Amino acid sequence: METYPKKTCSIDRLVTHPKLVAAAKAGIKTQQRRDGVYGWPGEEFELDGMAFVMADLIRQRLGDMTDEDARAEGYPHLDMYKDIILKMHAGMTWNPESLVWVHTFAAKME
Repeated sequence: METYPKKTCSIDRLVTHPKLVAAAKAGIKTQQRRDGVYGWPGEEFELDGMAFVMADLIRQRLGDMTDEDARAEGYPHLDMYKDIILKMHAGMTWNPESLVWVHTFAAKME
């Protein structure tokens, strides 16, 4: 079994922006990158009444992100993802060496 660090925030705070919640519910958004750990594989959460389950949790350098990763985040390409993230976090710079936690999830199948 994989050993993960202690959570830094509740899984209920993983995806909060209404547009991203809608993208997750539509199956477009399947990942969320965060500085800390919000959930562990196998853990379940809800977005507007729809059940999801965490599938994976890995560390990744921002510089290793691809357009495919940005699409999994709910954006059409990496440049748009970077632009929006930098606008959302005033004073943040895009440091390719920064490590983030990639939370991968999917709708829970009944």
